[in-house]
Amino acid sequence: MKITVVKVGGAIVEDEEQLKQLLDDFSAIEGPKVLVHGGGRRATKVASQLGIESQMVGGRRITDAEMLNVVTMVYGGLVNKHLVAMLQAKGVNAVGLTGADMNIIRSHIRPLKKMVVDGEEKMVDFGFVGDVDRVDGKALELLLKQGVVPVIAPLTHDGNGNILNTNADTMASETAKALAEANNVSLIFSFEKKGVLENPDDDNSVIPLITPALFEEYKQKGIISGGMIPKIENALAAVEKGVEKVVITLATAIDGNSGTVIKLL
Repeated sequence: MKITVVKVGGAIVEDEEQLKQLLDDFSAIEGPKVLVHGGGRRATKVASQLGIESQMVGGRRITDAEMLNVVTMVYGGLVNKHLVAMLQAKGVNAVGLTGADMNIIRSHIRPLKKMVVDGEEKMVDFGFVGDVDRVDGKALELLLKQGVVPVIAPLTHDGNGNILNTNADTMASETAKALAEANNVSLIFSFEKKGVLENPDDDNSVIPLITPALFEEYKQKGIISGGMIPKIENALAAVEKGVEKVVITLATAIDGNSGTVIKLL
């Protein structure tokens, strides 16, 4: 099968106009497809309304027991079912899933991680955050062959009854890799910019192609930094495992012909 995996970020999920355009474009993609979504901004907003403080380190959320309840409700419920309902209205037979559903994505709690925080090197406990162990591509293929479109929330499980908050970019990459074992897979990371920018102040300075060597060069020059680093690492990991094409592009341009293409050579 030729399968398209699209990841949509939380900023787009929060913008109804951009979200509507993205879902219009997603609906128009021919053939089997999967949508993986974020929702961090909505989770932060809901947590604040509940009097729960959001803690972030290096752009990643610390997920204690209270925050786990919030992200489970927001990602698995509020955001996921909103997307499913919107897709159904467009004639797309979508089903909302977390990694626990059908046991599609199993993970483990992230171990303590050494990071630089406020100029100091510290061991950071991310709490109930999951790092992916495996994705059941065969289970997803069963749905796709029936014409069902999986809409996957950024939640996984550890097989011991625990839901874990998991990075949506990583989930999209791991899902694409699992499906690529027996299929022709394209992966699109969609967000609020036209692609990876050479100049963050110029929305038209899109870097057309990034290879592993160029990635290292751009990192050293500081052109690629912050949250874009793990996004490209996930993209390169997908290509290395057989995903045919990875594109980072504007949410309203997910035709596969715009944005930044990630290749090995």
